Amino acid sequence: MLRDLKPLFHYMRKYRWGYVWGFLSVIATNAVWVFFPKVLEFAVDDLERGTTRRTIVYFALLLVGIALVKGIFLYAQRWILIGISREIEYDIRNDLFQQLERQDSAFYQKYRTGDIMARMTNDLNAVRMLLGPALMYSANTIFFTVGALFFLLHISPWLTLVAWAPMPLASILVQYFGRKIHERFERIQESFSEISAQAQENYTGARLVRAFAREDSQIRLFERLNKSYIERALRLVQLMGMLWPTLEFILGVSMIITLLAGGHEVIAHKITAGEFVAFYTYMILLTWPIIAVGWVINIFQRGTASVKRIGDLLHVDPEIDDSAADPAIQPDFKLRGDIEFRHLNFSYGETPVLRDISLTIPAGSSLAIVGPTGAGKSTLINLIARIYEAPEGTLLIDGRQPKEYPLAVLRHNIGMVPQETFLFSETIRENIAFGVPSASEEELLQAAEAAHIRTEFQDFPLGYETMVGERGVTLSGGQKQRAAIARALLRRPSILILDDALASVDTYTEERILGGLRSYTSDTTTILISHRISTVQHADQIAVLKDGRIVELGRHEELLERGGYYASLYQKQQLEEELTVVA
Repeated sequence: MLRDLKPLFHYMRKYRWGYVWGFLSVIATNAVWVFFPKVLEFAVDDLERGTTRRTIVYFALLLVGIALVKGIFLYAQRWILIGISREIEYDIRNDLFQQLERQDSAFYQKYRTGDIMARMTNDLNAVRMLLGPALMYSANTIFFTVGALFFLLHISPWLTLVAWAPMPLASILVQYFGRKIHERFERIQESFSEISAQAQENYTGARLVRAFAREDSQIRLFERLNKSYIERALRLVQLMGMLWPTLEFILGVSMIITLLAGGHEVIAHKITAGEFVAFYTYMILLTWPIIAVGWVINIFQRGTASVKRIGDLLHVDPEIDDSAADPAIQPDFKLRGDIEFRHLNFSYGETPVLRDISLTIPAGSSLAIVGPTGAGKSTLINLIARIYEAPEGTLLIDGRQPKEYPLAVLRHNIGMVPQETFLFSETIRENIAFGVPSASEEELLQAAEAAHIRTEFQDFPLGYETMVGERGVTLSGGQKQRAAIARALLRRPSILILDDALASVDTYTEERILGGLRSYTSDTTTILISHRISTVQHADQIAVLKDGRIVELGRHEELLERGGYYASLYQKQQLEEELTVVA
């Protein structure tokens, strides 16, 4: 048992004095309650000898007193031990969230969102039950059983031996069922994770599901997963349904043996009637603790299975961390923005993505990257922000490798607008100020102005206090992109990265945004990825990326003169614009 709880010792140690007081309350509860049958023994024996009304009242008050004191200590143990389990649940949930926030993208490629949510809810609840009710009832069962067994042996060792003869069978059954419960609960949690992941993906992609009229197929898939989960859960219920009645049957047999053998002992004058009443009462009081063993085993096996699943998350070290960072770099460190790639090669596993990339981007200049889909454009900029780790010595920022900067410092100096715009289910103001919560009203409006979205948001009925809905569902694609641009600009970053961030706006709006960016980011190193020539033509450098290599590099006019991929793309887009005008 202790071995299974080992991953939780770190949390339990924090509340060790609470556990001390809680288990002292458990001891006090059972130390008082174990005398209840002894008082009955004395009362019955006194009745046989002929007692007075005063003695009867004395024994009645003594029983009431025992019950009252037991109730006080029982309340204390529940308040302390159940309370500690809630505190540890709080600590683990915070640590889990902190751990998830530290993970890199590779982690989220391994674990699905629904699986993570299942571990943070269902599994965490099972761990709480293990650390609270399971420990409390286990301690109560152990202490009361030890105390009761002492008095049972004192009354009659032979009768105790006979009454407890069926108990080894109960122990064997508990071990067998416990192992089966553990195995089945693990499978149940796996099914629950699959259901959670499926539901999460459908909620997130609800528009896509409806757009392709796939509601029925998704419903059928969910029904299959749900049916599998229910079948596994019912198999566990079936197992538990067998365990408890079996334990009750064994206890029933034990009680019959106690009645027959105990009655014979009283008739033979080997024990008194009071001792028999006390013995039988002890056996009755032991019924719930022994039955509770089955319930505790269920909780324990569920909890230990969940401890392992939660431990898998807590003990995953992020591949990208601050282990190589220079401790002398302070949190307010400001980058100049010089970027240099030196013969960089990068692969996803065995798949090469970037090949022999050599490129210099001076601080305050702009670089545009164009190229066909899958050429490695997004991968290249993700290396700058350490979304992925660049190979040793192949990428320098201000003369240092990215890993030499603390992650918080590096990313605070980078404003990034990814291809997939994400907005939180908050107000427009909170989304724009996400990276700089302390930003003033004037700073926020300036960033919105540069992103050419200030007036549109001000015209909303609630202005910047408008709730954008989950993932920005109430805004158009262009509005979401411009809000994301304003969010990046508000940080006044040393390096601004726009990954196809203008794809959802028209060319007129694009021109206005680019004009705002040039005035707002005059001293910022700017990197733009786009498929539009109109977006990139004013950049200081334009790199054409194809098959992971830079095949062309220069200014707009220079690349047109070369007549390569860039010139071909320009001519194609010019023709498309002319055809649009004619139409």
